[in-house]
Amino acid sequence: MQQPHVGEHLRAWRQRRRKSQLDLACQADISTRHLSFMETGRALPSREMLLHLAEELEIPMRERNLLLVAAGYAPMFPERRLDDPALKSARTAIDLMLEAQKPYPAFAIDRHWNVVASNRALQVLYEGVAPHLLKPPVNGMRLTLHPEGMAPKIANLAEWREHLLLRVRQQINITADPVLIELLREISDYPAPAHTTPAHPAAEPPIFVPFRVQTSAGLLSFFTTTMVFGTPVDVTLSELCIESFFAADQETDAIVRCLGAQ
Repeated sequence: MQQPHVGEHLRAWRQRRRKSQLDLACQADISTRHLSFMETGRALPSREMLLHLAEELEIPMRERNLLLVAAGYAPMFPERRLDDPALKSARTAIDLMLEAQKPYPAFAIDRHWNVVASNRALQVLYEGVAPHLLKPPVNGMRLTLHPEGMAPKIANLAEWREHLLLRVRQQINITADPVLIELLREISDYPAPAHTTPAHPAAEPPIFVPFRVQTSAGLLSFFTTTMVFGTPVDVTLSELCIESFFAADQETDAIVRCLGAQ
């Protein structure tokens, strides 16, 4: 099967970003004629022009490599395993952040939601989870939303499920990753709970979507933060994020600190 030429890739990314040829040409400071010629294959963009257009289109690093290869150039951005000696300083920083988050959970997650590192805090969260969902590589989406995973214990499952599905859709819009598309299809097919309205609405609107899970230690409520590397030039680091959990109320804080002390 004939592979798409680089111009077809460029056009697909431009359309994915909902930009006209005129929009992109103006942003990239080139003529629409030149852009049209590149998209139709009548002109081959230089390596520098290709990277310039990729920057304007906010194309992820992995896909920039694919663009370069499609145009006949060598890929520019390396992809290493997280345990590669070249990434030692980054791995050290990740381990420090994970350890500092204890007694609260924190995870390093790749772009397919696989957990590549964890501080293994608060194991009470995983009570009753089917063993096959805890076998490496653990997928955070499956672990959370699978009916044999944490889903039956999540008190606000409808709300949390909607939040997670939205995050995956946003990733797909950015990356067009086929693995994420298949993951979204899979988790969307898991049993969906009915949307419910709280019996006693809060006096003030919430400031974040909480993750509320029932455990043997009590009902725990968390909010999460996500950290990414600021200036990566490695594909692995560009796709990695640190997901950290914090107490959303005083009751959760007290329970977590008590469990941590034990």
